[in-house]
Amino acid sequence: MMRYIISFAATSLVAALPAWAEVPRVVTDIHPVHSLVAQVMGDLGTPELLLERGANEHDFQLRPSQAAGLEAADLVVWIGPELTPWLARALDGVGSGAAQLSLLAAEGTETRAFSADGAHRHGAEDDAHEEHGHEDHGHDEQGHGGHEDAGQADAAHGEDTHDGHGAEEGHAHEGTDPHAWLDPHNAKVWLQAIAAELGRIDPGNAATYAANAAAAALRVDAVDAELAATLAAVKGRPLVVYHDAYGYFAAHYGLDIFGSVALGDATAPGAARLASLRDGMAAGGAVCLFPEAQHDDGLIQTLAETPGTRIGAALDPNGSLQEPGPAAWEGMMRALAAALAGCATAG
Repeated sequence: MMRYIISFAATSLVAALPAWAEVPRVVTDIHPVHSLVAQVMGDLGTPELLLERGANEHDFQLRPSQAAGLEAADLVVWIGPELTPWLARALDGVGSGAAQLSLLAAEGTETRAFSADGAHRHGAEDDAHEEHGHEDHGHDEQGHGGHEDAGQADAAHGEDTHDGHGAEEGHAHEGTDPHAWLDPHNAKVWLQAIAAELGRIDPGNAATYAANAAAAALRVDAVDAELAATLAAVKGRPLVVYHDAYGYFAAHYGLDIFGSVALGDATAPGAARLASLRDGMAAGGAVCLFPEAQHDDGLIQTLAETPGTRIGAALDPNGSLQEPGPAAWEGMMRALAAALAGCATAG
């Protein structure tokens, strides 16, 4: 009889535990975020990644299985509606009861405004560099309103919106630049925020999450020092990129982005913008031009006809070509640095 009493007591105890006494089910949006979460979770579990390798976050369509995964998630970790407004709608649509961690809104995150002309000449980083806490972001009007106003902003800069690809789905070229994962400072802030949120949901493993985040932050510091050395020779060499996604990276490493071909992902540059950029390059304003993964390089090839310029390797600011996993963030950062240095120091 005692054996059955013990067995019943053990069964009752298991039944009384919270539903996520096991490791929480975590869903992430893009490769860099997935990488950071994977480092914090370590051997305890593997986060899910919505955007598979090579996918574009601006025109992504959830599959039914992914929508079901969102509905079943315990935690969704994402950049925020400033990058993927479709995910905000999806979360509302599936009625997910998951906790949400919007990393742009995390306390201590340093954010930047988009440059008016796609240029970033540093160290003039203090022009639009702020530190925000939760009260400054969130599911707010800035993220959605900025997207809605993209058509007006693009028109002012001679930009044309792609047919069938509304400005709401790409970056409006105003307000907060969401590419904050390209700043190692933010990567370290987010590791701590991810560990804190996982520890809140899964207190039994909180110490492990915290230890994993601390170890990952040390790796970020090591990669940061490595990249600073790689990019030292790039400082002072004007660069042209495909679209305005590199403000955080340029500010952190003191690089000179002379301009971008397109201001946002959802816009094609107008003739006036291309002519202005070509004139500036002809006057000695740029050394290297960089195409970008997932974008046609035709305009870069045309601009490269400007004497004194050359084309570098395609950049992948979202890490979309990286193998998903813990190493993706540092792989993305190393690839960016290698591409920039390889062209800027050639010849």
